[in-house]
Amino acid sequence: MYTFSSKLKTFSLILMAIGLLGIGYGFLSAPQNIQDVEAILAKESHGGHQKEEATHAANEQAHGDSEAHEVHEDTEHKEHLEHVLHQLQNKPWSALYVACIFFMLVSLGVLAFYAIQQVAQAGWSPVLFRVMQGITAYLPVGSVLFFILLILCGLHFNHIFVWLDPEVVAHDKLIAAKSGYLNFPFWIIRAAIFLTGWNLYRYYSRKNCLAQDDSNDNSNYKKNFKISAGFLVFFIVTESIMSWDWIMSVDPHWFSTLFGWYVFASFLVSGITTICLVSLYLKSKGYLEHVNTSHIHDLAKFMFGFSVFWTYLWFSQFMLIWYANIPEEVTYFVTRINDYNLPFFGAVAMNFLFPVLILINTDFKRISWILVMAGVVILLGHYIDFFNMIMPGTVGDQWFIGVSEIASVLFFFGLFIYVVFSALTKAPLLPKRNPFIEESKHFHY
Repeated sequence: MYTFSSKLKTFSLILMAIGLLGIGYGFLSAPQNIQDVEAILAKESHGGHQKEEATHAANEQAHGDSEAHEVHEDTEHKEHLEHVLHQLQNKPWSALYVACIFFMLVSLGVLAFYAIQQVAQAGWSPVLFRVMQGITAYLPVGSVLFFILLILCGLHFNHIFVWLDPEVVAHDKLIAAKSGYLNFPFWIIRAAIFLTGWNLYRYYSRKNCLAQDDSNDNSNYKKNFKISAGFLVFFIVTESIMSWDWIMSVDPHWFSTLFGWYVFASFLVSGITTICLVSLYLKSKGYLEHVNTSHIHDLAKFMFGFSVFWTYLWFSQFMLIWYANIPEEVTYFVTRINDYNLPFFGAVAMNFLFPVLILINTDFKRISWILVMAGVVILLGHYIDFFNMIMPGTVGDQWFIGVSEIASVLFFFGLFIYVVFSALTKAPLLPKRNPFIEESKHFHY
């Protein structure tokens, strides 16, 4: 049985405490009104505002319609300030949202990978099943927190989803046309169905796996096979809709038919990477005696393969939209290239170039410190990928990596560690009665 070390537990609690303090600071330091925004913009402009006013005054005098022009300019200026106010108020919410959905989807990626192993009747992976089940223990916790966050969005605590604002819908024909699908009651019901379905599979698959340890036949294993097959059908449908509902609808004017697959590739490779890192940690502490370098090598191959798959989808989506140059679509990438240049192309380097150059070497796939380094870069890269998907639609060009972003990651990372490693203490790390356990123990090539 695994024992959750006091040092790791303390570390996770410290991360959560620091994260909570930082999240609170982020909300308290956000601007409260237009006057706060004007003060912030004045500091950033360094005199640019005065030049703009002088230019406007000259134009008004030249055209001879100063009064009407002044009213128009004042209206535009006020609308701009309100827009920036919403963006800056969104910043701590968006940082919280990115971290919350990322860690939840990492556990969901592990759950999907686990279900695939069950349906494929894979002989190499059963010695890793309890590690996967430990990681998926975060899914119920993450689901509750995420669902609460969605409700707060619907109650207008923030402006992450502009289509939730009745005024926006009333003045935007395109969003109004989608209101039959993008409306809060239907949206939150879909979320409840998705989260409940995923968690029910997680609960029953683990229950059957534990029951199999004390069983005299393979009945529980067969139950898992059947429900895993059903779950994968449910998952592939709900995952696509989830990506539209929770990520793509942040930019409700934009759409991509590849987006569901793109999001899936991102959190699946993150989930597999997490399995590898947790397994290496447990091995270093003397656990998982039957997990050998061949198992780790296979996990590294999946990390490599799905990194390439993610890149294929990234390039396919980017190339087709960029080449077609349709304004409604290409604006998505123009915004990210212009305002998010470093994180946009940095994510490609971290999620493709780095893992491919490192993990293409067969020998490197068996060296622990190289896999840890590659795994950390991959996880950071895919967090930045989620950052790129959400932040431009919520905070626009008012972004920077600050206290809110770092604190949100620290809190959910600490919570993830605490929940996962607490769950690993609840059952033996080896599923004794799995039909393929002996094959898995002696897996070598």
